[in-house]
Amino acid sequence: MSEQQSGSNDRQTVLIVDDNAQNLELLEVYMEDLPEVRVVTATNGLEALARVADSAPDLILLDIMMPKMSGFEVCKRLKSDPATREITIVMVTALNETGDLERAAECGSDDYLTKPIDRRALIDLVRRLLAAKSRA
Repeated sequence: MSEQQSGSNDRQTVLIVDDNAQNLELLEVYMEDLPEVRVVTATNGLEALARVADSAPDLILLDIMMPKMSGFEVCKRLKSDPATREITIVMVTALNETGDLERAAECGSDDYLTKPIDRRALIDLVRRLLAAKSRA
């Protein structure tokens, strides 16, 4: 797990979950455009659930196709638990069929990005979702 240095306590936390080390590193680099964000990582669904418990993320960038537990299952578990259902979840995946989009929505994801990820689109989406969360 990596974690960017935290400065002030008002930083929002983004959990990045991907079993591919290159994808994980790329998303971490993209998040450097948001110095107000603290980044935590996980490499599979089970580890993601543990990170949620110990880091209380505001937003999760969640890969779908992972070993041990899919992103769909992680999302479903988090959204069905009253303690975690308010966490914003963005599915990040190479899957882009209509059925995949519907399944992501059914399990409770708040948004969906397909790979390859456009850096600007990702930063804008994360910034917008975190701003909406801080106003709520």
